[in-house]
Amino acid sequence: MEKAILFAVLASFCTATASICQRIGARSSETAGFDIWLVFRLARRPVWLLGVASMIGGFLFQLTALQYGALALVQPILAVELLLVFGYMAVAGAGRVRVQRRDWLAAGAMSAGIAVFLRLASPSGGQLHAPGATWLLAGLITLGTVLLLLALAFGLGGRPAATRSRRAALLGSATGISWGFVAAIIKELSSHIDDGISAVFANWSVYALLTVGAATMLLASHALAAGPLAASQPGFTVLDPLSAGLLGVFLFDEQIRTGVFDLAGEALALAVVIAGATMLSHSCLILGEDEQSPVRCTPSGFQAPASGKRLELGYQSAAGTPSAADSATRTSGPPAP
Repeated sequence: MEKAILFAVLASFCTATASICQRIGARSSETAGFDIWLVFRLARRPVWLLGVASMIGGFLFQLTALQYGALALVQPILAVELLLVFGYMAVAGAGRVRVQRRDWLAAGAMSAGIAVFLRLASPSGGQLHAPGATWLLAGLITLGTVLLLLALAFGLGGRPAATRSRRAALLGSATGISWGFVAAIIKELSSHIDDGISAVFANWSVYALLTVGAATMLLASHALAAGPLAASQPGFTVLDPLSAGLLGVFLFDEQIRTGVFDLAGEALALAVVIAGATMLSHSCLILGEDEQSPVRCTPSGFQAPASGKRLELGYQSAAGTPSAADSATRTSGPPAP
C-alpha cells in the first residue's frame, strides 16, 4: 500500500505540471466549437509539449501505483493535483497576487478530506480482470455521459452553446470522467505487465488505452483552451477519482467499508474534498488568470506594467479591471503611421 501511495503522489506532481503547462500553451487558442486539429496546432508550442511529457510521466507513475494498489486507493490520492496547481501558482505569483486565508483553509480541508476518506474506506481486495460484458456496459455508460456533456458544452442538437466559463467546466467534467475510465483500463493493463511484453501487446487493454487516451487528451486540450483554469480544474480533479472509484467497484469488485457509520464518514469526507476543491478553484491564484474575473487579486500597491498587458501568468492590474488607456488601445487599434 505504501508503494501505491508514493507513486500516486508522484503521478499527481506530473499531472499538476501538465495542467499548468498545457493551459499556458492553450490559452491563446480558445475555441468555441470542437476542433480535431487543435492538438496539432498546440504541438508546435514547447510549453504544451512539456505538459504532454509531464502527462506521460504521470501515466507511468499511475500505472506503477495501480500495480500495488486498488483503483479506490490510488485515484483519490490523485485529487491532490489541485493542491499542487495551487502551490505552483502561489510560487509563480508571489508578490503579484494575494494569498487569502480561505485559500489555505481550502487546501487543508482537501488534504484532510482525502486522508479521512482513505482511512475510513480502507479499499482492498478485488479481482485482476473484469468480464468483457461488464467492460462494454461501463464503456457505453461513460461514452453516453461524455457525449451529453459535449452536447451541453457546444450546443449540439439545436441547443445554444454554453458560455465560456460554463463550457470549460462542462469539458473539464467530461475529461475527468474520461480519465477515470482511462485509469480503469490502466488497472487492467497493469495486471499483464509481469507476464512479459508479448502478453501486454496480446491483450486488448493496451490498444484501448491508446485509443481512449488519445481521445481524452484531445478532450482535455479543449477543456484547457475553452476558458480559465478555475472552471476546468475541479472537473479534472474531483470527477476523475470519483468515476475511477465507482469503476473499481463495478469492474474489479474492489471492496470498501460499507458500515452505516463508515459510509456516513466517507460521504462527509468526500463532501469536504469537493467543497475544498470548489473553494480552491475560486482562489485568486487561479481566478487571477482570467482577464474577465471581477475579483481584485493583486496586492495593494501593485503596479501593472506600463504597456497594460497582463503578466505571464495572466494576473490583472491592481484595480482588477483594464485601464482606460488599455481599453482605448483595444477599441481604437494601433496608432496610424
